[in-house]
Parts: sequence; structure tokens; C-alpha cells
Amino acid sequence: MPANSGSSAWLSPRWSRALKRRRIFGPLRTWRVLLLLLAFHKLHAQESLTWEKVKDRFEANNPTLRAGRLNIAEAKAQEITAFLRPNPNLTLTADQIDPFPGGPPHGPFAYFQPVAGVNFLFERDHKRQLRLESAQKATGIATTDQADLERNLLFNLWTAYVQTLQAKAVVHVAQENLDYYDHVLQVNRERFKAGDIANIDLDRLELQRVEFESDLQSAQVNLRTAKIQLLMLLNERTPVDGFDVSGAYDFADTLPTLEELRRMAAENRPDLKSAMQSVDKATVDHKLAVANGSTDPTFGFDVGRNPPIDTYIGANVSVPLRIFDRNQGEKKRTQIEIEHSQRLLDAAQAQVFSDVDSAEASLEGNLALLRPYKSKYLQQATHVRDTVAFSYQNGGASLLEFLNAENEYRTVELNYTNLVGAYLIAAGQLNLAVGKPVLP
Repeated sequence: MPANSGSSAWLSPRWSRALKRRRIFGPLRTWRVLLLLLAFHKLHAQESLTWEKVKDRFEANNPTLRAGRLNIAEAKAQEITAFLRPNPNLTLTADQIDPFPGGPPHGPFAYFQPVAGVNFLFERDHKRQLRLESAQKATGIATTDQADLERNLLFNLWTAYVQTLQAKAVVHVAQENLDYYDHVLQVNRERFKAGDIANIDLDRLELQRVEFESDLQSAQVNLRTAKIQLLMLLNERTPVDGFDVSGAYDFADTLPTLEELRRMAAENRPDLKSAMQSVDKATVDHKLAVANGSTDPTFGFDVGRNPPIDTYIGANVSVPLRIFDRNQGEKKRTQIEIEHSQRLLDAAQAQVFSDVDSAEASLEGNLALLRPYKSKYLQQATHVRDTVAFSYQNGGASLLEFLNAENEYRTVELNYTNLVGAYLIAAGQLNLAVGKPVLP
């Protein structure tokens, strides 16, 4: 039988059965694997990131933060340069060569005098140690500056994270309002069919649905925009639809005292630490300027050959004469820099306390609004809406009263959701002012 006849009769029964099983079950296995891979990819793509995971990815991937870390490495490299010793100088001299005609009777090298000398600068008044100390102070400033950069960037990250949570909460509220209104519409459509309400009332109810649809659409656009901003800070190319965050969207009713917040800020603010270290560095730089004004001798040693004398050695010392002090300007400048740094430190301290006071006042203002919303207004708005809706469906309230109750409930829910977002951003502002997390 020809091989291309499409039959497997020419095979043995065992191979024929194996071939049939492969033809039948092979595609099924392939589809099963593809479905499993698709399910895994979908699960992985929709991973919801907590704040800790968002922060970890930010610290690992944000280009601004990674570039700032290189400043610390550069400052450490400057420490190596600052502590280097002066290199000695080697001098080779070939003297007493007479290449002109009529010279020495034994040739131009008859009185040739080779000389080799080495000299080195000896630094006095601990110049090398002071240079190293100044470079170490600069490294400390670079480190605290990097911490301050991270503090500000983390606040931006927290703001984007909270805005994403807020947008999700607004989407949830808008969807719940739309679902509730759709249920009300369905009930009133049945009432219209039964002749309980007029056609004009049903049309007005249908038109009111546009506002709920508009709220939902705007909330979904805001959610995508917030996710895009957060992905930009994380330096990720994840599709927006496959990116999500999760976290507690609520507020804490208690705050640390203002005095405690000020104390924590004075201990933890990296910009304040940088200002303090700048004063220390200016002091060291002034000491270095004074030390640089001292004279440094240069010691030399040489060895040579003199034709009348076979070999000789010699030593010398060179000392600059300080007839004019060429370092007076640098001494004066570094002295002024100490006072300048001290004034900047005073300004930084005042700014720290101002930031803490402003953030604490803003947070207290948000709490003053949130407390009555949570304890009273939300329940009242829900009660009024449900009561008026029930009354309207049973003919005890007018259409206008029902629509007003719906709008009031929607406004209260949206205000509360936005107030929680404003509180969380204010909490991040307080953490920024203090220099460490004090509120979740």
C-alpha cells in the first residue's frame, strides 16, 4: 500500500494504536498547556501590589534614586584622592659634555658628570589628615542628601499610590450608585407597566441615569491616569490594565502630640542633618586653610660622579620663604563659610518646625471633617435615600424628593471618599515633615 494513502494499515497494530492516540490526545494536551500558561500569565499580570511592594520596586528601579546613589560613590572616591601622599620627584642630569671641536683631548665625555637626584615634599600641620576629614564630611553630606532625595521621592510615590487607591474607591462608589439606581429603575419600569407612575416620570428617571454613568466613566479615566503616574515613578512598562495596587483606604483617629512630632523631626530629618554636617565641614575646611598657609620643606638626595672624584652623594633642603602670605583670602573665606553654614542651619531648623506644624494642622483639619462623616453623615444619607426611595415607590414622596435624596447620597459618599484620600495624602505630608513614617 502506498505510504501516502492516509491509512495506517501498513503499521503494526501497536504502532497504529499509538499513532491514533497521539492524533487524538496530542492537540488536547497542547490546548491544556496553553490554557494553563494563559491562566498563570493572567494571574501574574493582575498581581495587586501593596505599599511595601510598591516601595521596594521604586527603590530598585527609579532612575532618579539610582542616579543619586552614584553621588555617594563619587564622594567616597574623593576620599581616596584627598588622602594621597605627594609623589617624590626623580631628576637625572648629564653634565660636563663638550661636543664642540677643540674640546678635551680625550673626547667630549672626558669630564662627563652624571647626577641622579630624588626630592619629596614633606607636608606639615596634618594637611593630609585634614583633607581626608573634609572629604569624609562631604561623603556624609552626600549620604544625607541622598536620604533627603529619597524622602521627597517617597512622598511623591505615596501621593501617586494614594491617588490610585482613591480612584479605585471612587470607581467602586460610582459603580455601586449606578447598580443601585439601575435597580430602582427596574422597579419603576415595572410600576410604569402597572400604571403606577406616568411616562414623564419614568423618562426623568431614565435621564437621571446619565449622571451616574458620567460619574463612573470619569472615575475610570482618573484611575487609569493615576496608574500611569505610578508606573512612571516605578519606571515600569507594565500595561495599565495588568497593573493594580491594594491597601487600607481608611483613616486613624489619633495623632502624636505636636511636641513629639517636633522632637522626631529634629532627630530624623536628613536635610537638617546635612545642614549640621555642612557646619562641621566648614570648620574642617577652615583648619585646612590655616594648615595650607604653613611652609612645607622639600628634602632632596642626589648621587653623582665627578671625574676628579669617582662618586659622591649629597643632600639638600628647600624651604619656601613666606614673605607674603598667599593664603589669607582662603582663611577669610572659610571663616565666613562657617558663619554662612550656621545661618543655613538655623533656617533649616525653622523650616523643619514649620513643615511639622503645617502638616499637623492640615491633618487635624481633615480629621475634623472625617469624624462626623463616619459617625453620622454616611448613615443619615443612606437612611434618607432608602426611606425616600421606599416612600416614592409606594406613592408617599414626589419624584423631585427622590431625585434630591439620590443626589445628596451620591454627594455625601463621594465627599467622604475624597476626604479619606486627602487625609492619607496629609498623613504622607506629615511623614515627609517628620522624616520617618509616623502614620500608616
